[in-house]
Amino acid sequence: MLQRIKIDKLRKWKSKHNRKPLIIRGARQVGKTTLVNMFAPEFDFFISLNLELKRDRDIFEQHDDISTILQLLFIREGRNPGKGQSLLIFIDEIQNSPKAVALLRYFYEEKPEIHIIATGSLLESLLSKQISYPVGRVEYLFLHPLNFEEFLMAYGNERALEVFHSVPFPDYGHDVLSKLFLEYLLIGGMPEIVEHYLNNKQIVELNPIFDALILTYLEDVEKYAENQKQKDIIRHIIQNAFLFAGQRIKFEGFAYSNYKSQDVGACFRILEKTFLLKLVYPTTKNMVPIVEDKKKSPRLQVLDTGIINKLAGLQTDLLNSTLIDSVYEGKVAEHIVGQELISLQKSTLSKTVFWVKEKKQSNAEIDFVLAKNNLIIPIEVKAGKTGRLRSLMEFMDLAPHQYAVRIYSGNLKIDKIKTIKGKPFYLLNLPFYLTAKIDEYLKILMEHQAVAYSQYFPNNDKTELK
Repeated sequence: MLQRIKIDKLRKWKSKHNRKPLIIRGARQVGKTTLVNMFAPEFDFFISLNLELKRDRDIFEQHDDISTILQLLFIREGRNPGKGQSLLIFIDEIQNSPKAVALLRYFYEEKPEIHIIATGSLLESLLSKQISYPVGRVEYLFLHPLNFEEFLMAYGNERALEVFHSVPFPDYGHDVLSKLFLEYLLIGGMPEIVEHYLNNKQIVELNPIFDALILTYLEDVEKYAENQKQKDIIRHIIQNAFLFAGQRIKFEGFAYSNYKSQDVGACFRILEKTFLLKLVYPTTKNMVPIVEDKKKSPRLQVLDTGIINKLAGLQTDLLNSTLIDSVYEGKVAEHIVGQELISLQKSTLSKTVFWVKEKKQSNAEIDFVLAKNNLIIPIEVKAGKTGRLRSLMEFMDLAPHQYAVRIYSGNLKIDKIKTIKGKPFYLLNLPFYLTAKIDEYLKILMEHQAVAYSQYFPNNDKTELK
């Protein structure tokens, strides 16, 4: 099994005193069930249910009493957990039984010693139905495709993983980590794709798996849509969204269709609940709190960059490239940075936002902004020289601080530069492969801003990393 970072979150949940049933959220095929099965051996007793099966679903549909449900499960298993033994009950595809969702609160209130994990999709839709949704009686964990750190874990290159975690990052690791990140960018982070690739390293053999993933999402349309019109629009969005990923979009006539803005917008919001895609809205503010301007056009972020590469025909370009920010007009580079940043988020309340200044005199756009220490930090994904960061410099002239980030193909470094208007600021130049380490390096920059680069990011001896 591919190791996942979120298993540590599960262990912390297991040891909590006031633990609630846990619902793992995430798109189809990102490894939710696999993660639970990986966690299960840490319990003395494990019961797994799949509510797509009538046999499992009927246990909840036909009974209201938690004690009765437990006894039925134990009878079916042929044994009871012994005194003092830990018990994990896993309820997969729980959305198929609204009653099972409602009963989660009684596990929390009547049997808090039992560990309950559930997975499901579109659970928000149950809020509009006549059920007792266990608000305040459950916890959530969000699972995304593998990020680059998890890709390195799966790769099995322990030395590369050790260097990845080194802060400051040693210069000698740059070439090898850049090459590994290019592989990750090419195939993406869907678990089945990663596992198959690492077993044989044949890109062409991945394409049928990519196709099967898309077909799976298309087959799910029946579950998401409320009527035939929505089914048609959702299919249209799924078939085209990966081709427009990384771009700002308009709902009206999306992907050269005749569909109206209101209908397309409603279907995009349904798909957001499935975690298949995300609408990233801009802010026009340069101070906290970050406020999204939903009157402006959003940028489309989809589940996984590897699927984009396959559907947009970019695999050959990436195989022949050494600079990822030169492929597909830089959209793939921006998208993978967004994917890495989203993998760091702890809840759906976390925002992925970019910044715009849209005026008649001049326009400016920053790829991402990040709230840190009550400041909004701009993040540009760029390949060019510092002097080409015109939008970032416009932001910095307006910002009440002096910190900015550029994510690019070069080495880790910090520059102290000036905007066109002469305002000095610190620019953290972060290689693509360290995107997930942005918090650690920003902390160094903000705590030691005036200290020379060589002290906090020393040029290590030229040890060779293989």
